[in-house]
Amino acid sequence: MRSIRAAATGAVILSLALAATACGGGSSTGGGSNDSPKTLTYWASNQGASVEVDKKVLQPELDKFEKETGIKVKLEVVPWSDLLNRILTATTSGQGPDVLNIGNTWSASLQSTGALLPWDEKNFDKIGGKDRFVDSALGSTGVQGQDPAAVPLYSMAYALYYNKQMFADAGITEPPATWDELVAAGQKLSKDGKWGLGAEGSNPSENIHHAFVFAKQHGADFFTADGKPDFTNDGVVAAVQQYVGLMAKDKIIAPGNAEYAQNQSVSDFAKGKNAMLLWQSASANLASQGMSEDAYGIAPVPVRSGTPGGGANVNSMVAGINMAVFKNTDNLDGATRFVKFMTSDTEQTILNKAYSSIPPVKAAQSDPAFSTPANAVLKDTLAKSAVALPQVAAESQFETAVGTAIKELFADTAAGRAVTTAAVKAKLEKAQQQMPAK
Repeated sequence: MRSIRAAATGAVILSLALAATACGGGSSTGGGSNDSPKTLTYWASNQGASVEVDKKVLQPELDKFEKETGIKVKLEVVPWSDLLNRILTATTSGQGPDVLNIGNTWSASLQSTGALLPWDEKNFDKIGGKDRFVDSALGSTGVQGQDPAAVPLYSMAYALYYNKQMFADAGITEPPATWDELVAAGQKLSKDGKWGLGAEGSNPSENIHHAFVFAKQHGADFFTADGKPDFTNDGVVAAVQQYVGLMAKDKIIAPGNAEYAQNQSVSDFAKGKNAMLLWQSASANLASQGMSEDAYGIAPVPVRSGTPGGGANVNSMVAGINMAVFKNTDNLDGATRFVKFMTSDTEQTILNKAYSSIPPVKAAQSDPAFSTPANAVLKDTLAKSAVALPQVAAESQFETAVGTAIKELFADTAAGRAVTTAAVKAKLEKAQQQMPAK
């Protein structure tokens, strides 16, 4: 999922509970129809540096679709800070768009509401077949064993971006491959008002993405095999403490980053205030802020010393955006045609180039644009060392509860309070108590 978003509020838990028996979409009838065949409403997630950038990217493609089909698409680009709550409101009210983008980590949670059109074999055949999509992207479309709740649209992975000149000035010749190396480099670089690494400490979703990777590298999971929350096991506690410790103990992240939630760490990196950045598919964002591709390098996210130490060789969660259709849309055929259009080889190439993401459609990946050094790292990570976040119905609550716990730990650090193992465990225990009973 795109990491510029702020997390949804605690209302998510109540909304999901209410939504479990509700339906959503563009029609209030409760079932799909073709009563309005000439129009579609589309909620697009904010993928670029601003909502206006997204409109400039998307509107020409929507105009192309209208010319081809006669169907006008009414576009609204929704900021990440609002998107999940607006979707949940739509599932409870029955009033929403026909087609929408969702963060792929929300797929299972939104699937559990029953509001989204299931993408069974018949529906996939309408858009060219399921085998057009790469496996890693399909793995984040809903609960395993059920028909997907959405179709992959943009694939992303985390990588380490580093400022070449700042590295050279500090005598660092290679990007760090382990966390020990990253900390050592970061401490060399943290001086004269500049810092080794940026973070979005006040963004619960961004926190979850990193904590999940750290936990996997510690050989730990946030949920048991049968889907029960297990937030206080030793591996998870150690992972969260290591992540927050980049600010608290290692002091390579500025304390002010505890308040960052909306792309500020990307802006700091583009301006040379931070030497390193852990981010999803950042090239287009950096370019929009005036940073030349020649100014930075890109490498896989580091692993634990010993590559990968005692855990799994995981460098990223499977990040990305899926496209969903509300089941009670009043233009079911048009919605399906629109998904087919947006996931066509041609559109996948255009859109993923614009957002520096990776096409989840296999054929589109052959375009030379996706073989640049930066995209090669992202493709390799997605193919070999990225893992989907837990595909459980309570995933959204998990992101909110644990992500907020980490946000509070960053705030404690910025305020000078010690982040001890006991403190971390207490925060995670409180987060686990907030989860719904299974």
